[in-house]
Amino acid sequence: MSDTGTDSDTGTETTTESAGSDGNTSYGHKPFKRSRSHFADRITADGRDAWPVEPGRYRLVVSRACPWASRALVSRRLLGLEDALSLAVTDPIQDDRSWRFTLDPDDRDPVLGIRYLSEAYDARERDYPGGVSVPAIVDVPSGKLVTNDYQQITLDLATEWTALHRPGAPDLYPEPLRAEIDEVMDGIYRDINNGVYKAGFASTQEDYADACTALFARLDQVSARLADRRYLVGDTITEADIRLFTTLVRFDAVYHGHFKCNRNKLTEDPVLWAYVRDLYQTPGFGDTVDFDHIKRHYYQVHTGINPTGIVPLGPDLSGWTTPHHREQLGGRPFGDGTPPGPVREDERVTPIDQV
Repeated sequence: MSDTGTDSDTGTETTTESAGSDGNTSYGHKPFKRSRSHFADRITADGRDAWPVEPGRYRLVVSRACPWASRALVSRRLLGLEDALSLAVTDPIQDDRSWRFTLDPDDRDPVLGIRYLSEAYDARERDYPGGVSVPAIVDVPSGKLVTNDYQQITLDLATEWTALHRPGAPDLYPEPLRAEIDEVMDGIYRDINNGVYKAGFASTQEDYADACTALFARLDQVSARLADRRYLVGDTITEADIRLFTTLVRFDAVYHGHFKCNRNKLTEDPVLWAYVRDLYQTPGFGDTVDFDHIKRHYYQVHTGINPTGIVPLGPDLSGWTTPHHREQLGGRPFGDGTPPGPVREDERVTPIDQV
C-alpha cells in the first residue's frame, strides 16, 4: 500500500512503507491513515484500461511479510496462475528506497532487471510523491507499474483472468454471493485488516483504545459467525476468507505483541484458531506463508515502535499443523473444483520448524 508513509509493511505493504530515510522511525509518532491506491488501472479480459490479460506479460511483485500482498499470493495459487503471472519476492527488510530485490542474484530482479520496485513506479510516473507499495503488478515489456490497487487485484484475478485459470480452479467471488461477500469484507477490512494497523501505529491512548476495541468487537462477531459454518460466506472458500486469513495468520506472531492487540491471543479463541488452522492446512494458504519474513519485517522495519529491532523467538508455531476438526461442519473448500497442485520448487517458503 502506500499510506503517505504512515504504514509500513505491506500494509505498509500495501501501503507500503513509503520511501524516506525517516519513514521507519515515524511509525507510532503520527496519526495513522491508509491512503487509496494511486495506480488503479485494471488488467481485464477486454483490455479496457489498455492492459489486457495476457499470459507471461505481467509480473506480480510481493513481500511475503505483507498481508495485503499475501492475498494475491493465495489467489494466484488457488487459481493456478503461476505460469501465466510470474512472481517477484522482495526482501522483507526495506531500506530508505523501500522494497528491494536483494533476495535475487546481484540484488536485481531477474525478469524486470531492477534493484528496487520504485524503479517500476518511476517508469510509470516520474517523481511520484507517494509510497512504494506491494502488491504491485508490473508490465514486463515496458517495465512500468500497472497497478498497486490491493483491493481490486485479487478480484480481477478471480473474475478477469478466468481464461488462464487452471482446470478445477475454485470460484472465489461467485456472482450470487457477491453482495454478501462485499458486506462481510467491508467490516473485516475496516476493523480487522486495517484495524490492527490503527492500533499498532496509534499515536495517542485514545486512538489506540478505539482501534483495539473495534478490532476485538469485530473478531468476536466473526468468531460467532464461524461457530457453526466452516467458511465466511456460503460453503466454499471465497475472497472473504482469503482477506481474513492473511491478518489472522499474523496475529499472534506480530499483532498481539508488536501492535499491542493483546486482549487475547488468536490461540485463545477456539473458533478462530480452528478456522485459521483449517485454512492454513488447505493447499494454497499455508504454503504461501513465511513466518520468518513476517517476523523480521515487522520487528526490524518498524523502528518507531520497536527501536531495538529485536525479533522475538516466539510464538511456538507447531500448533499450525495440529487437527482442527472443522471438516465436521461440512463445506467444500474448492466447491466443484480441486486443490491446486504442488508448490513450485522456486516458490517454496521457509518451513515452520526452521523459523
